[in-house]
Amino acid sequence: MHSLIIHMSESTARRETVERLLTDLPGAEVLEAVDGRLPEVQATVDVRPGTLFKPRYPFPIAGGEIGCFLSHRKAWQRIVDAGWDAALIVEDDLEIDPARRDALLRLLERHADPERFIRIPPKDREPVTQVSDREDALTLFTPRRIGLQTTAQLVGRAAAKRLLSCTEQIDRPVDSFLQMHWVSGQTIETILPNGCSEKVFPSAGSTVQSKSRSLGQKLRAEVLRARYRRAIAKHPQTT
Repeated sequence: MHSLIIHMSESTARRETVERLLTDLPGAEVLEAVDGRLPEVQATVDVRPGTLFKPRYPFPIAGGEIGCFLSHRKAWQRIVDAGWDAALIVEDDLEIDPARRDALLRLLERHADPERFIRIPPKDREPVTQVSDREDALTLFTPRRIGLQTTAQLVGRAAAKRLLSCTEQIDRPVDSFLQMHWVSGQTIETILPNGCSEKVFPSAGSTVQSKSRSLGQKLRAEVLRARYRRAIAKHPQTT
């Protein structure tokens, strides 16, 4: 099995975590992250205002979110170009509990085939349904509603091709897009619990949030977010 660690080389504070991941993950290599804040990078991507797919995404996509999406597309392309059956794609804030790492890797290795997309989220927010396999305390299942975050996932070659073909234009963050299995045609599985967490760094996160919004703007954003979540929930995954 192969592993790709998405990391921006100028982020020196994260280098220690990256070095640990290079040791802990099988066949690991660093994949240089895309800086979506740069105008020259934004000029290369067709970004739409949340209108490509239904439900409409109600927020503008920020530079950091563009970079995150392009970084994952770069990782998907690496899998395709290398001809790998599948690879782990992780972000550079991932931490893995050593007590669960071996069980997690055994479970992933059993399912590392070209068609799979398996999320390894740091937050336990998806009820366990449609169980496929277990390893020790870890459960592989197909959630009815796909969670957010792209901290870690196993992506097969056919899945990578499928996702690349429908993301030549983007209109929302990559994790929001991945929730839309009815658009991509890609079943998304999850492993929980998994021993993974996010390490917190100063100024962590791919999105620079404005701290100057008024109370009214914040309330409106919460209403729009809740409405969007309800619309996504109308499309559960089924087998």
